[in-house]
Amino acid sequence: MAHFFAEHSVAKVEAIEELQAEGRILEIARLFPCQGEWTEEDYYKLPETNRIIDLSEGRLIISPSPTPKHQKILGKLYRLIGDYISINNLGEAVMSPTDVRLWKGKIRHPDIAFMSKEHKKRITTKRWGIPDLVVEIISKGNKRQDKVDKFNEYQKAGIPEYWIVDPFEQTIEVYNLENGTYVSIGKRGVGEIIRSKLLAGFQVAVDSVFE
Repeated sequence: MAHFFAEHSVAKVEAIEELQAEGRILEIARLFPCQGEWTEEDYYKLPETNRIIDLSEGRLIISPSPTPKHQKILGKLYRLIGDYISINNLGEAVMSPTDVRLWKGKIRHPDIAFMSKEHKKRITTKRWGIPDLVVEIISKGNKRQDKVDKFNEYQKAGIPEYWIVDPFEQTIEVYNLENGTYVSIGKRGVGEIIRSKLLAGFQVAVDSVFE
């Protein structure tokens, strides 16, 4: 049942159990595309859920619920970035889950995304287009996804700045896009300050995020 849930839908577990008891699990499974065949149209027909579900290469990627520690770090960093953006009237920031479309068939949910005023037309009632800055907070089991998969996707999409926050090492690393390639402009730990190149003047004391 868990395999079916992850592969095919976010329907209520109780409903699936009822169908399974009636021997009709394959019947309901046929209503959903197989992994590798999901389209954006299919994706937006999914029922509302509080789960974070990405669309990538025709597959649904369902992430585990974030831990309290992850959410605490997310809240602190979002307030710092959000306050700076608001005070300086730079644009808009959102937290996950917000659909961010990198290109057709590729929808991700960065932990934090910033869109400048100049690019506000990229925001629709349904989703965000390509942001100017994204932040990902590493969770247990998703280190490769943030440092390799999403790293390459955000780079390919042309997102100018990418922050990777590592609660286990207690570090924050900032990458800037230079000639289509991400280049690290700094990796800082506890007792140090990390700065943004895109948001001129914005800096974060690493301690304030992990304390």
